[in-house]
Amino acid sequence: MPLNRRDWLKLSLLAGAAGSVLRSPLARAIETQAPARPLRILILGGTGFTGPHQVRYALARGHKVTLFNRGKQPQEWAGQVEELLGDRNNGDLKALAGREWDVCIDNPTTLPFWVRDAGRALHGRVGQYIFISTISVYADGSAAGADENAPLVPYAGKNAYKETLDTLKADMRLYGPLKALSEKEAAKQFPGKTTIIRPGLIVGPGDKSDRFTYWPVRVARGGDVLAPGDGEDPVQFIDARDLAEWTIRMAEQRAFGTFNATGPDFQLSMAAMLHGIRASGTAAARFVWAPDDFLDKNKVSPWSDMPVWIPRHGDAAFATRSIARAQAAGLTFRPLATTAADTLAWFKTLPAERQAKLGAGISAERESELLALLKKDSSKA
Repeated sequence: MPLNRRDWLKLSLLAGAAGSVLRSPLARAIETQAPARPLRILILGGTGFTGPHQVRYALARGHKVTLFNRGKQPQEWAGQVEELLGDRNNGDLKALAGREWDVCIDNPTTLPFWVRDAGRALHGRVGQYIFISTISVYADGSAAGADENAPLVPYAGKNAYKETLDTLKADMRLYGPLKALSEKEAAKQFPGKTTIIRPGLIVGPGDKSDRFTYWPVRVARGGDVLAPGDGEDPVQFIDARDLAEWTIRMAEQRAFGTFNATGPDFQLSMAAMLHGIRASGTAAARFVWAPDDFLDKNKVSPWSDMPVWIPRHGDAAFATRSIARAQAAGLTFRPLATTAADTLAWFKTLPAERQAKLGAGISAERESELLALLKKDSSKA
């Protein structure tokens, strides 16, 4: 997708000056407004991707935080956070017995029986249950701009309450249906006290999947960068810190209901994202746009080989979900430039062997091969 100078300047401003747009006075007021009172917050999990961001923000705002997990990950809050040990895989929630919290945030759950067991263990002893779900619960991926009322994907298995992490890993098609049933179980176990948050692609520092990280890393390397489609395909994602901090504010508000949580707060195209990432750094990268049919012919897959990207003729709804309800409840966004720069800086702190093996995207060798094929095809046209 060729860009003229005016378009390039617009996209540069998107990255370089987004702070003044996305961090509006209203957004800053929402983010910095002091909570009405300190909360006792129980976080199930808390050591993964978004959990540590929740903990840091909650502590900074004066809340008392308790983590419940298996104790397998080191924590950085010695003396500041209470940690209770248990294992939801085998129903060991004894550490929660007899305790009360103002809010429970359930981060890692995909399995309905985990929600059921949490409900039994916490019955009558939490004022709000926040379940972190996913936009993958929706049945129709083609309805652009759909909101939280869209139909959910059905579960077609034999018994959802017998599904385990092993059965999920064996068939990831279960992910959306089991999340949808977990939402239903949450409403059953915590009637009138449930908040369902459905994030899109979660990105930023600490993301082990590399689904967004691939692009800042690749752009920083410079040279010709294989880019998917014509640049007009929509993209959506949310910085883990924006999601985590908003989740804590939802607890402070006692906001109930169901909310899509992705971003940004305007329609972002693949081209705008990539040029915005480039403008946030100093690398001389040139984007070479590969048509959908070329990528399909050469077995280059959306999402995995070309991260973040989904062709607009495919599951368009995945990148165009309505977030009006979440915005009305105070969801705000960091600038793209901040997310890209912070992600790259974090990635550079990882061991060399980890940096050498990205979890998403294509290898440099494969990219060079595809660029050569694309050039050859273009010369024939």
